[in-house]
Amino acid sequence: MNSTRPILLLEDDRVDAMTVKRALKAIKVNNPLVTVSNGEEALEWLNHEENEIPCITLLDLNMPRMNGIEFLEAVKNHKEFRSIPVIVLTTSKDELDRIKSFNLGAAGYMVKPVDYVQFVEVMRTINMYWTLSELPSQ
Repeated sequence: MNSTRPILLLEDDRVDAMTVKRALKAIKVNNPLVTVSNGEEALEWLNHEENEIPCITLLDLNMPRMNGIEFLEAVKNHKEFRSIPVIVLTTSKDELDRIKSFNLGAAGYMVKPVDYVQFVEVMRTINMYWTLSELPSQ
């Protein structure tokens, strides 16, 4: 990513969270990775003043307590957080999930590949796009 700000990962599966961390390391992304297991925890983290606004959020849809769609709706309706790019990174191939995500302001929707090499390539693509994008200062 093109900053030193953290990446916020919403992922309730520890293996998937470790896969994201490992893939980011493989492509030499040095941003701190903050991992939370649901939307409620993410909103709590975002609302702590001492936490820096993330440069990007990677969002799983299927989580307990507050799922990804509910989080996306909450964050995009919050004046301070709505400009944070949110990439949905999920196993869901459901067209309705994709439509809801984009209607709520997701910046992208990626289906997690099962193969690790392909997963690294997805993460490389996300990194390249967000490194080249010129985002407004937070």
